[in-house]
Amino acid sequence: MTTLAEATYETPYGPGRLVSRRSDRPWATLVLTHGAGGGIESHDLEVLTRGLPRLGVGVVRVEMPWRTAGRRIAPAPPVLDASFTALVDHLRPRVPLFVGGRSAGARVACRRGRALGAVGVVALAFPLHPPGKPDKTRVDELLGAGVPTLVVQGERDPFGTPPEFPVSTSMVVLPGADHALKVGKRAVPDQAAVDAMLVDGVHTFLRRRVGR
Repeated sequence: MTTLAEATYETPYGPGRLVSRRSDRPWATLVLTHGAGGGIESHDLEVLTRGLPRLGVGVVRVEMPWRTAGRRIAPAPPVLDASFTALVDHLRPRVPLFVGGRSAGARVACRRGRALGAVGVVALAFPLHPPGKPDKTRVDELLGAGVPTLVVQGERDPFGTPPEFPVSTSMVVLPGADHALKVGKRAVPDQAAVDAMLVDGVHTFLRRRVGR
């Protein structure tokens, strides 16, 4: 059985939200934030929120203040980092803490994970570079996380296909998936199978990090 809870907290840049789905017997907590083009209702965050608590992992989704305020344009990285830190600081998990996010949220998690005491980072659809601009790489953020990091990347992600990542990257590749980690309606494997790969890949990474 899982339970859902929601709370709003102040940050230096306005109020943000924490939406939590807890597990009865948690052995880890995964904190996830959204990207620059959407909110905590994005498909991949919803999939993990439904799937992981049944496996003993509590999931907390962080809604940044700009989304809580209804704005459409994300602020600069320092504002995102400070907002994420202020919101995560309200959590007091009694189990190992992991942080992560999708796209721009994955970058935030890589930049702030170690300072927040996370034992690992889950980077969903990490935007290795802007589409069509591989020379403008963000690989330093990924490599500089300072804690073990899992990248979950769609095979067709224009922000960075799996072969573009360093060979040392711990990665789950979702076949046929785009930047939203979605596949076409007639794709094989289909969306349900890809979603299952997402949950299984993240669960396996977390479990190995805590020695289960």
